[in-house]
Amino acid sequence: MEAPAARHSQAETELIVTSPEQMGELGRRLAKLLRAGDLVMLSGELGAGKTTLTRGLGEGLGVRGAVTSPTFVIARVHPSLGDGPPLVHVDAYRLGGGLDEMEDLDLDVSLPESVVVVEWGEGKVEELTDDRLVVGIHRAVGETTDEVRHVTLAGLGERWDGVDLGVLSA
Repeated sequence: MEAPAARHSQAETELIVTSPEQMGELGRRLAKLLRAGDLVMLSGELGAGKTTLTRGLGEGLGVRGAVTSPTFVIARVHPSLGDGPPLVHVDAYRLGGGLDEMEDLDLDVSLPESVVVVEWGEGKVEELTDDRLVVGIHRAVGETTDEVRHVTLAGLGERWDGVDLGVLSA
């Protein structure tokens, strides 16, 4: 499979992904950089590939259960099949309030021992930690069969200092 086109610095990387398979592969590669305590915030239009990326993360982390969109259950926990961290996959789309509504999910309790991925988390989960990976997935909108996605990854906080996100384009 052809690697996505990329432009990057250590703290931020931009990739072009041209298929759902590449998006899943990006998730599998990203999983190698993640560890317990990491918060990953995903943003992008409906159908951009947030869940496809998370499915790849789950495969890369070696977790149990099919990673599907948690829209109606809000959050799913996928335990590790090995010695890695569990994956907590949250869809905050239907949550209107900020951290108050998110507190019911006890993400602050899960975060230290898990990789927590939050779709639609902007303005809702930033207070959990200063350290987070922000992933924006942008696609053409409207009636189109265009599979091209522009993915921006930015590591914020001390946790991401010195992490070369450029390895994701290899």
